[in-house]
Amino acid sequence: MGRILIKMGILRRRDVLDALEIQKQRGGPLGAILVEAGQITDDQLSMALAAQVGMKTVDVGTMEIAQEVVDMIPAQMANTYKVIPFHYEADRNTLHVAMSSPDNFRATDDLKTLMGFEVVAAICDEASLRQALEKYYPEEAAESMTAIIDEIAGDDDLASYANRGESVDLDELKELAQSNPVKRLLNLVLLQAIKDKASDVHFEPFEDEFKMRYRMDGVLYEMIPPPRYIAMAIASRIKVMANLDIAERRLPQDGRIELTVSGNPVDLRVAVLPTMFGESVVMRVLDRGNVQLDLDKLGLRTDDLDVLRQLIKKPNGIVIVTGPTGSGKTTTLYAALNTLNTPEVKILTAEDPVEYDIDGLIQVQVRSEIGMTFAKALRSFLRQDPDTILVGEIRDLETAQISVQAALTGHLVFTTVHTNDAPSTFARLLDLGLESFLLTATVEAVVAQRLVRRICRNCRTEFEPTEELLMELGLTKEDLGDRTLYYGRGCDYCNNTGYRGRIALYEILVMDDAIRDLVMRHASTAVVRVQAKKNGMRSLRDSGLLAIYDGTTTIEEVVKETLTDDE
Repeated sequence: MGRILIKMGILRRRDVLDALEIQKQRGGPLGAILVEAGQITDDQLSMALAAQVGMKTVDVGTMEIAQEVVDMIPAQMANTYKVIPFHYEADRNTLHVAMSSPDNFRATDDLKTLMGFEVVAAICDEASLRQALEKYYPEEAAESMTAIIDEIAGDDDLASYANRGESVDLDELKELAQSNPVKRLLNLVLLQAIKDKASDVHFEPFEDEFKMRYRMDGVLYEMIPPPRYIAMAIASRIKVMANLDIAERRLPQDGRIELTVSGNPVDLRVAVLPTMFGESVVMRVLDRGNVQLDLDKLGLRTDDLDVLRQLIKKPNGIVIVTGPTGSGKTTTLYAALNTLNTPEVKILTAEDPVEYDIDGLIQVQVRSEIGMTFAKALRSFLRQDPDTILVGEIRDLETAQISVQAALTGHLVFTTVHTNDAPSTFARLLDLGLESFLLTATVEAVVAQRLVRRICRNCRTEFEPTEELLMELGLTKEDLGDRTLYYGRGCDYCNNTGYRGRIALYEILVMDDAIRDLVMRHASTAVVRVQAKKNGMRSLRDSGLLAIYDGTTTIEEVVKETLTDDE
C-alpha cells in the first residue's frame, strides 16, 4: 500500500515509514492510519486500494457517456448501488461500471443477477461519482412503474407472445428472460418492495389479466397491472435469477436470490407454481437489515420481557411458541436464540425452511422428500453435544417424543405448535399421543402470539369510539373512562393505510404445580385457561386492550386477531 501511494505521487517515503512505525505499535490497516493522520483522503485511499487489486481508475465526472449505456441501468438501481455505467461491449454482453469503493463488490454481483450482464468494475472518486449520478440519474428522473408498463405495452416483440399459450420454445424463453423492459420492471418492483418493507411479492397470471401484489404488514396491496402477455417473460426472468430450470413449466420449483440493497443483505425466496393460466410466482423478501432479532425490540411489555428472559435462561425443558402462520413465531424464537448465542453455548436448529442464517447457530434445513424430517434431524442433534435446540415445528408424535427426551436429558428445547392460544397447546400435544406425565415433566412455558398493525405515527389522530365499536371488545364507555383512543388518518408515509409496521401481542403461560395437575388429569382447555389467568397470565385479548389504550393499535386490529375467552 505504501509503495503504491509513493508511486502515485501522493506520499513521500518518509511519510510511509512514519506510518509503518505507528502500525507496529498499535496495529490496524496502514491506509486507515494515514487517513486518520490527515496524510491522505478517503478518495486517495480508495484509488490506492483499487490499484492494489488491479482495478483501473476512471473520471466519470468529465466523461461523456452515451445515452444507450446510461439506459442499461435504471435510475433507482444506479442510486441504490452507487454505480455509473460508462461503456458496454455488446459482443461480450459486458457492462463497465464506475464505483467509488473497491469494497462495493456486492453491487457488481447484484447487477449481474438483476440485469444479466457480465460486469467489470472501475474506481472513481466520490465527488465525480456524485456529479455523474446527478447528471445522468437525477432523483426526479427515477422511472415510474406506469412509464415502464406503457413501454412494455408498446413493445411489438413482447406483444407477439400474446395468446401463444404454451407454444414457446426454449430459445424464445431465454430471449424473453433477457428482455430489457421486463428486467427493468421486475427490478423496479423488487427494489420498491424492499424499500416499502414488503414481506412478499406476488406475480399471478389469470385468464384475462396479470396481477402484481405486495404484502405489507400482513395485508395484500395491488400494483398497476402490466399486460397479460408478459406473465411468461416475468416468470422466466425470475427463474434465471434464481438459477431454476426455465424449460420446466409443469412442476413447482423453489429457489433463492441473494442481493445487497443499501448495504443490507436481502434474501428473496422464490416459489414457482404452475396454474391453469401460466406460472404463479411468489417471492418472500427476507431483509436481514429490517428484522429485529433482539428481545427488547419485539414489543414485549416489561413484565412479559422479564418472564421470557427467565425462561430462556433455564438449563433444560421445553418452551413452546404458538400461533398461526405469519404471526411472528420465528422472529421471537430467533430473538431468544440470539440472546443465548455466545461462544460457550452450542445451539442447533432444525427448520423448514431456514429463514435467516445467523452466525454462531448450526442450522439444518428439513427436507421431508428425502427423509430428512424434524424427528431424524433431532435424533442426530443429540449426538452433536448441544446445549440448546430449536425444532421448527412439532407435527407428529415422534418429533414430540424426541423433543421430550432432549429436554429430559438436560437440553433447553424451543419449538412451535399451531394452536389458537397458549392453554389449548396441551390438548393438541395430548391429541398427538404424548403422555401427560412427560408433558408436565418437560414443558416450562407456552407463549402464544399475534401480530397487529401499528397506527402510523405520522397521521395518528384521536377519536371518540361509538358504543357499537366498543361492544366488539365487550367494553362500555364506563370501562373506557377518560382514556383516549386513536386511529391512523392516512398519509404519504403509510401509503394512506393509516398503519405503518406491526407489533406482537403476547400471552405467556408459565407452568406451575396447579397447571401440571390439571394437565395430568386431562382437564379441558377452558379450565386450564381459568387457572392460568388466576396465576397472572395476560390473555391475547387483554394484551390487545393494553396496546389500544397505549395508542399503538386500533380496536379493529385487535378484534380481527384475537378471540374473547368465551369463543
